[in-house]
Amino acid sequence: MKAKRAWPVWLVLIVTLTFSSLCTAQTQEEEGGGENRQWFSVDSINAGLGEAPEEVSRVTPREAVRSFLNLNDQEEYEAAAHVLNLAEFSEQEQREQGAELARQMAEVLKRGEWLSVSDLPGREDAMIVDASGQSPRAGEVRRSVELASLSTRGETYAIRLGRYRVGEEEPVWLIMPISVTYIPLLYERFGPSMLEEYIPERFQGSFGLLKIWEWIAIPVFLLLNVFVGWLVCRFIGLLAKWLPSGGISIFADQIGVPMALVVVSLVTQTLLDYVVSFSAVATTTFRVVLISILAWGIGTIALRLVDTLMLGMTRRLVGAIDDTDSKDDRKFLTTLYALRRIIILITVTVVTVYILGKIQLFETLGMSLLASASVLAVLVGVAGQAVLGNIVSSFQLSLAKPIRIGDLVIFEGEWCYVEGIFYTFIRLRVWDDRRLIVPVTYFVTRPFDNLSVKGIKMYRSLTLTLHLSADIEVLREKFLEVAKEEDDIIEHHKLLCYVTEQSGTAQTVTCYLMTTDPMSGWTAEMHVREKLLAFIRDHHPDWWPREVVVISHQDIARSVKTKDKRSGEAPSDEAPGEKS
Repeated sequence: MKAKRAWPVWLVLIVTLTFSSLCTAQTQEEEGGGENRQWFSVDSINAGLGEAPEEVSRVTPREAVRSFLNLNDQEEYEAAAHVLNLAEFSEQEQREQGAELARQMAEVLKRGEWLSVSDLPGREDAMIVDASGQSPRAGEVRRSVELASLSTRGETYAIRLGRYRVGEEEPVWLIMPISVTYIPLLYERFGPSMLEEYIPERFQGSFGLLKIWEWIAIPVFLLLNVFVGWLVCRFIGLLAKWLPSGGISIFADQIGVPMALVVVSLVTQTLLDYVVSFSAVATTTFRVVLISILAWGIGTIALRLVDTLMLGMTRRLVGAIDDTDSKDDRKFLTTLYALRRIIILITVTVVTVYILGKIQLFETLGMSLLASASVLAVLVGVAGQAVLGNIVSSFQLSLAKPIRIGDLVIFEGEWCYVEGIFYTFIRLRVWDDRRLIVPVTYFVTRPFDNLSVKGIKMYRSLTLTLHLSADIEVLREKFLEVAKEEDDIIEHHKLLCYVTEQSGTAQTVTCYLMTTDPMSGWTAEMHVREKLLAFIRDHHPDWWPREVVVISHQDIARSVKTKDKRSGEAPSDEAPGEKS
């Protein structure tokens, strides 16, 4: 019985051991054939071309590409063809088409992408070298390397170098067969334009990074674009004058320059695609500048649109923003400010990412950042903490909306209206028309009163200090009468008047009133106080508080001056034996 129960365990052990043996055998086989992973083993290389000339160097990826481009510059296309792997062609096709394919590939590499030969591996095995030791692929040996990645007709094509070995011969680096098949398609897109057919031969030579004709054509090309931009800017200016006054004309007047830059960028891009084709250095530079100009122009136009909407909102909200405006309007205006910041952030981010990717700085910058990550982290943390903190806090305010544009707040004892929420600061308009500029992080870390967060009504109070003999009922009736006459005092059932404090010589009377908004309520409070004081002054001056000094047994505040009936003299206030 026990043997029957144990057989599943033995079966699992047998399967496990068998699988482990197979994996071990496979690992040993791979280790034994490790050299084969360093190159592609082939029977022959370009048999139709014959032996490669001595001037053809194909030991490393860097030497192969450098030799290929130099041979094409010397118009030795047949020799340059030995850097191509023409395995997809028959021997006869290799002889017939090899030179032309080499010439076309050289043109594609010169015009399609800014190729830095020095960035290619200089080792025979193309091992990934990382001095920082941060790359997980450091020390990895490669048998293929990407030379360029080009796009045409909506598709991306990779030009790769591969390492090939025939028998016991030394391995060489060649442009891989699949990449060779892309040459006609890429040459159609990146080859010379029709205009170059009419350029004299003496201007076709190279001078520095560019050809001679390009040094002449590029300034003319730039002047043409400046002229196109001037025409567009002029047209937008005239259009702004023709349009009726208002938001549309203001918007048109502000977008003249950015619209001109957008049109120039699109026109230049079209010319580079279909009319003229410069070298890769000039083309890459143009494209980086053009995408930056295009993104900046579109972003600026979007900002101008938001600014125009904000201007219209501000004008519609009685010009001077305050909390008497509709809560929805103030919320929408706050959202526009947030939208403005988002547009700026997206524009800067997109342009930065594109430029870094276009000039292939991600790889080199990434290695440098990894090599000095601790130093950069400290620098960014110290130098950028305030700026980044303000930016994050501004977005926090935009999303949570504890304050809105036009809200009335009491910040550090100042009555202020929120006039603007920007990336790093908040602009507050103080009641006396001063402007208080507060960093966003400082504002959000301090308590403040928002008098407009729920409603603009405000319950206010005023206090009067009167003599103990003051009649509160009479004063209360007068207060109710005066308060009901004020237009900015509402909810009359909440009007209250009570004695809230008392001392040996005086009493404190507090009157409560509900007002339509804080600023109007302040004015209404002042009016009520003035009228109550005038009432007391004119009708009950004896209610004023006063200091009582006792210099006799009688209260001199009563001012009783009656003549003594027996002596006919005024009674003396002095006590017997006292002198005044």
